[in-house]
Amino acid sequence: MVRKLVAAAVFLALPFAGTASAQDAAPSDGSLTLEGVAAVVNDQPISFTDVRDRARMLLLSLGGQQPTQEQVQQITGQALEQLIDEHLQLDKAAEFDLEISKDEIDGAVEGMAAQSGLTGSDLKSQLLAAGIDPSSLEEQMRAEIAWNRVMSGLYGSRIRISDNQVDDQIEQLRAAAKKTQYRISEIFLFAPDPETRVQAEEAARSILEQLKAGADFRVAAQRLSSAPTAATGGDMGWVSTSDLSPELVPAIEEADGPGVLGPIVVDNGVYILFIQNKREPAEATTKVDLIRLITQDSTDENLKAAMERIQSCDDVQSVANTTQGLRAQPLEDINIEELGPEGKSMVESAEIGKPTDIFAVSGGLGTMYVCRREEGAEALPSRDDLKSSLKGRELNMISERELRNLRRDATIIYR
Repeated sequence: MVRKLVAAAVFLALPFAGTASAQDAAPSDGSLTLEGVAAVVNDQPISFTDVRDRARMLLLSLGGQQPTQEQVQQITGQALEQLIDEHLQLDKAAEFDLEISKDEIDGAVEGMAAQSGLTGSDLKSQLLAAGIDPSSLEEQMRAEIAWNRVMSGLYGSRIRISDNQVDDQIEQLRAAAKKTQYRISEIFLFAPDPETRVQAEEAARSILEQLKAGADFRVAAQRLSSAPTAATGGDMGWVSTSDLSPELVPAIEEADGPGVLGPIVVDNGVYILFIQNKREPAEATTKVDLIRLITQDSTDENLKAAMERIQSCDDVQSVANTTQGLRAQPLEDINIEELGPEGKSMVESAEIGKPTDIFAVSGGLGTMYVCRREEGAEALPSRDDLKSSLKGRELNMISERELRNLRRDATIIYR
């Protein structure tokens, strides 16, 4: 996971246009002097337009509301640091003559779009309509694919997870199950000094506004969080307060129930937390796999018409992709208690492969398809899953360390 550092206060003064054309969003090198250079990374310029477009793209990709100028300004620090990281990652990949094909990039764009219930073409059309050159998204995907391939190639085969490590992890999980636990997801904005913490808090408020407008927390964590959990949409799993930073505990214990908390300012950054549920020790679990089908329409005609075309869970995503205004969101291995009393009741009464009753969501309507139900499911993951998780965690730590080293050795000039 790439560490994303909130940039200096100078970026609050970034110039913003309400809507620009895609052609304007990709200035030629000759226009950089007139348009303004935000930073130079190993002699490669990053323009204010690059930063502005990335900030707008980040907020648009969350699937909430159209970002305001103020929200875009608040997120520019995150956007700039992402662009710097990507320049460094692509420079590193070039050392190995690594080439990323168009098909790979297109596949990554399709994957990102699917998280918001869109196709790749739909996503690019949205960017163009917002005055953002889709090549910015493609370059982001190129850097991500290249960096993952470099890290996996250099270190993937060297990481060995022993049986003792798995045993230790199982014991930790069993010990935690004897305490009160919370199912929590996180977004962490790294900010190591007072000046950048002010910027991080402003960025967090912008993200919170998008979340309240219906943005998907998992997508926001994947796009913006500096924590290793960003790779899994911010999911920390079931944790006890002893597993958490003491600075986070009061807010969690004082929370009225499920919901989003923040901004929570700590020594090295700012947190946004999503408390999904709470369970007492030794509570029996029932796990389910669900797919949420959501429409932003205020009436249910479009949703009902789509439901008539769906015969099983396998059909939900394809129907959503081919129906304007619908999006599908998979929710796998969910403890039924996390759904709250009403959600639990609906899921318990629905047959496998069939939808629940239609219910209201933020800005529209939805239903849930129940794809798997496992009564009394064991809370502990399998040994293979634990081994895979531990390996991924270690590779993420190595990747973060390597990127820090690249930053240390690079020539980065902020303008």
